[in-house]
Amino acid sequence: MVVAFAKGDERQAAKRVLVDGDAALERLGAIEWDFARADTSYLTHSIHPYPAKFIPQIPNALIQELSSVGETVADIFCGSGTTLLEALQLKRNAIGIDANPLAALITQAKTTPIAESELKILEEHSLECQDLLARAGTLTGNLFHDRVPFKSDAWRPSRDVCEFWFERHVVEELAELRKAIVAIVSDRVRRLCQVVFAGIIVGVSKQDSDTRYVRREKAIAPGETIRRYIGKLEVNRAAVRRMSDLVERRFSCQIWNADILNAPSLPEFDLVVTSPPYPNAYSYHLYHRTRLLWLGHDPSRLKQVEIGSHRKYSAKSRHRATPATFQYEFEQVFCLLRKSLRSNRYACFVIGDSTVGGEHMDNSSILASAGAKFGFKEVKRIRRTIAPTRKSFNPRMGRIKNENILILRKV
Repeated sequence: MVVAFAKGDERQAAKRVLVDGDAALERLGAIEWDFARADTSYLTHSIHPYPAKFIPQIPNALIQELSSVGETVADIFCGSGTTLLEALQLKRNAIGIDANPLAALITQAKTTPIAESELKILEEHSLECQDLLARAGTLTGNLFHDRVPFKSDAWRPSRDVCEFWFERHVVEELAELRKAIVAIVSDRVRRLCQVVFAGIIVGVSKQDSDTRYVRREKAIAPGETIRRYIGKLEVNRAAVRRMSDLVERRFSCQIWNADILNAPSLPEFDLVVTSPPYPNAYSYHLYHRTRLLWLGHDPSRLKQVEIGSHRKYSAKSRHRATPATFQYEFEQVFCLLRKSLRSNRYACFVIGDSTVGGEHMDNSSILASAGAKFGFKEVKRIRRTIAPTRKSFNPRMGRIKNENILILRKV
């Protein structure tokens, strides 16, 4: 663990930090990092599907060994908030950044405790949705009452989006659910319901899955969209209650929906634990497109700033991204970390290799090289096996079976 020091004794304190850090690194090297049988869905970790996220046991171990209670842990590519939730339950403050507005929303819902009075608002909303289900369809799934189809007067995305990706009755049910969610008076409850809403959208759409942006028929029955929402709401209400009972209110979680390359102004922190995007692995702006549209966001904005996007690395033009692009982007990232991470503290990156244009990319070495230019020294690199069910990537890359835990120290 890191030892705090008094002013005027900085050299000795820095030496103690390094000694303790060496012991922590040795303990980290002895861990069995595969966690093949570990429960990865406790608390609110499964509040929303999010491809390519790392399992909570990884940040948990790093946070315990490389920071102390009351310190601040940052995840600069926070995704669905795995690191931040682990930091909070380990009695640390948390800071998260992500360019994806859906990621920021999920992380806020995942890490924000809800009071008992707010849970009652959530229960009332659930009852309202039960009433909506009764109006939208009978128990047999028949959408029609007196031969008149159910229709919502609420907002929905453009006609092209709705007609191509959704059955008509699914659009009407989603629109009505969204209307009910917008009307919720509690910000925390509304945010949670938005996440539950976003979580069912791909399943009731004609998009194949979270990792395949192709269209296929799914035969979603009338009323099924509302039923799925109510079911997910009940599961997540219980999960949020457990999280709220565990996380102490004295520890804060700050989240920025921002492009890390535009250097947002951040407070100082004591540890970085993050899993950056793998180049050529995934296109969040594409696979989350219908979710972003239903939440009122413009996916093209995320497309412009997304690091590692498969679309950017697989483009046919001469402007397509290359390993040099990835190196340059992370040099900018380390320039920011140089300002915000405290001296002699650690930045941990969980990342595997990529294939771009048929060529192998050693992403860990690229990060280490970029960090070295800004005073970050590699102190440990741990190889782990990825369980085949844990991460989903662009299949053209081949199945990624291993990744590295790269630990750098700011010197």
